[in-house]
Amino acid sequence: MTEAAAPAHAARSGAAAWFGWLRRSLSRRHRPRRKPSLVRRLVVLHAVLSAAVLMSGGLALSVFFSQQAIDRFDESLSEDVLNLVSGATVDDQGQVYAPPLTDERSARGYSGKYWELATPAPPSAMKAQVRSRSLMDEAISGPPGGSVALVAEAGRTVFYDSAGPANQPLRIAAEAVRIAHAPQPVIVLVAEDRTPIDANIRKFELSVALALVVLLAMLIAGVVLQVRVGLRPLFQLRREVAAVRTGKIERVADDYPAELEPLASELNALVAHNQDVVERQRTHVGNLAHALKTPLTVMAAEADARPGQLAEVVARQSEIMREQVDHHLRRARAAARPQGGGERTAVAPVLEELSLTLERIFRDKGVEVDWRAPDDLFFHGERQDLLELAGNVMENACKWCKARVRVVARLGAPGRLTLTVEDDGAGLAAEDRQEVLQRGARLDETAPGSGLGLSIVDELARAYGGGLDLADSPLGGLKATLVLPQVDA
Repeated sequence: MTEAAAPAHAARSGAAAWFGWLRRSLSRRHRPRRKPSLVRRLVVLHAVLSAAVLMSGGLALSVFFSQQAIDRFDESLSEDVLNLVSGATVDDQGQVYAPPLTDERSARGYSGKYWELATPAPPSAMKAQVRSRSLMDEAISGPPGGSVALVAEAGRTVFYDSAGPANQPLRIAAEAVRIAHAPQPVIVLVAEDRTPIDANIRKFELSVALALVVLLAMLIAGVVLQVRVGLRPLFQLRREVAAVRTGKIERVADDYPAELEPLASELNALVAHNQDVVERQRTHVGNLAHALKTPLTVMAAEADARPGQLAEVVARQSEIMREQVDHHLRRARAAARPQGGGERTAVAPVLEELSLTLERIFRDKGVEVDWRAPDDLFFHGERQDLLELAGNVMENACKWCKARVRVVARLGAPGRLTLTVEDDGAGLAAEDRQEVLQRGARLDETAPGSGLGLSIVDELARAYGGGLDLADSPLGGLKATLVLPQVDA
């Protein structure tokens, strides 16, 4: 790459990286968020609180155990200091002598058990007078502040930590005392390797940590079980509401805890109210149909009784008005019916009834309807609607077929069933299929009817959340596929 092309390449790379970052950010922003879970929220909250409490308790236990172990260790060192102080002597020349000690470790080199008798030396150092054999030629480190601090607090034992001759961690007890015939205070120092006690503290902390982890896991498992058992009535209520929606039961049960019983009662009241509203709508639609159809029937009868050009116009327009009323009343009835109600209709008996009826109606053409449907296939809706949906499509196939109509009902996508009606007629061109679904559209003006059949089927199917699709049939004619809601047996 040339020097002139390098900046351009870097600019393109930078722009590509920036656009990549922007695309990823936008995809994350528009990614659907997961709905919060009440169970997960309770479990996580309990786990966080339990972990905080257990960690605090574990830390307190570790600090308490460590302090107790060090205190016991300091008591042992204090006894050694007391033994040295009570047995130490000073001769007339000021030479300090230590008493014999029974601890054999102080006689082995770098054993971890040390003692020393010293005197203050300016400015704040200490001059060893006698020491244990375990120190060899080494000396015990003084406390912070040196000999001056010890002499200032003579008679009080000071404890501190320091490194030993072999770089062991030592716990040291130091005390400045005055002994008879001694021209200056004598400093007693006793030290011991604290590695064993540190190991015990670490072992205890590890045991406590493991125990708390196990306890936390048990607490989380317990709260998961508690939440599941405690919220079981809520889950049961959700299942019963779904059963009401799919028509398996009519109302939710009343044997719920006191906290959920009002909710169950309100849900039952809501279901009952919706049923009342639907019944009133159906009654209203029926009354409207009767109120409109009666005058139309009278007009048609009068036109038949008085032949003439005007009578023909009145009769023809009355028939169109009746068909339009039927169309809009069907739409109103479908819209008034709540989707997800408790209605359930077996498909096979409806197809059998329609097939027998249509074969009798089109007996002159010799139409044969071959239908198939599982016995356990149920339409999620009223029987009248299924009769209208399947009847219009099957009648249309019988009208345009040569002699054969095939009807197959089966399960489709989850919660859906498909009803396929095929015929061996002339079929329908692809460009005309969408037109026949429009209200009032007729491709053959010589055939009887108003062109509302497939339009009504499509609109009613859409009201149920489904639809109607038209395609070519292997039989040679038209294949109409209805997609409708399905409910389990």
